[in-house]
Amino acid sequence: MKKKELDFDGRWLRGVLADFGCQTGTLHRTGEGGGVLEMVVQVGVRADLVPKIMRIPFGKGIAGVAAQTREPVSLCNLQQDLGGVANPDARRTGVSGSLAMPILADDGRVLGTLGIGKGAPHAFSEEEMGRLAGVAREVAGQWQ
Repeated sequence: MKKKELDFDGRWLRGVLADFGCQTGTLHRTGEGGGVLEMVVQVGVRADLVPKIMRIPFGKGIAGVAAQTREPVSLCNLQQDLGGVANPDARRTGVSGSLAMPILADDGRVLGTLGIGKGAPHAFSEEEMGRLAGVAREVAGQWQ
């Protein structure tokens, strides 16, 4: 039996966001040659900020740090990020609670990142991080 191909479009991402009660989301895929994330789809990001998130270097911003470290990056309040993880432009999004999950291949390669965000401060729980990691594994299964 052939596995069903998922269509990673706005409709798919809106479904993920609804499951987590989030208003914004991004799906990035690692570009050829690695080291940079390229936008696949976004929902809820202000139009003037979309060009800034089309290509994100590993290590830059929340998604880039998740890609570089191969670990989830969660901020309770992006608007008051005191750890310096968030890009200053990220504050212009109006997002507070945010979570970026790396999408990893079976061999550990970073295939991309999946990010979700809420307008209000929110500390993502271990259960929520586990659920988003499950979604990231689904994506990885399609991209490998």
